[in-house]
Amino acid sequence: MSSGVAVNSECLELFQEFKLRKKYKYIIFKLSDDNKEIVVEKTAPETATYDEFLQCLPADEPRYAVYDFDYEKPDAGARNKITFYSWIPDTSKIRAKMLYASSKDALRKNLVGLAIEIQGTDFSEVDYETILDKALRSN
Repeated sequence: MSSGVAVNSECLELFQEFKLRKKYKYIIFKLSDDNKEIVVEKTAPETATYDEFLQCLPADEPRYAVYDFDYEKPDAGARNKITFYSWIPDTSKIRAKMLYASSKDALRKNLVGLAIEIQGTDFSEVDYETILDKALRSN
């Protein structure tokens, strides 16, 4: 089900810089104040850490994000995966949860090159070890 929410062109432009030029470590997206489009809320330089990323996810408001997840694969060396996050905390208001859930595909289908998709409702579902486990199980 689609909510009819549009994706602001800045989202796609910054994602291309993120993906091709490795200009950012992560991008966080949110719905605009009028709930009509998905916009960029924050970007972080490639020196940002995973803990800094998690601190930017509000405890009680939904967000979308992409993160360049670096990890070591045993016997294969350093790897990275572009990871998409649909962050919809259990503590969010019901209307916001429904709007974010129904708007996700509008953004997701425009972000070509995502390797992993994470759906988080609390911080245990997005902690480093959980994402690392998912990255190690992917190709």
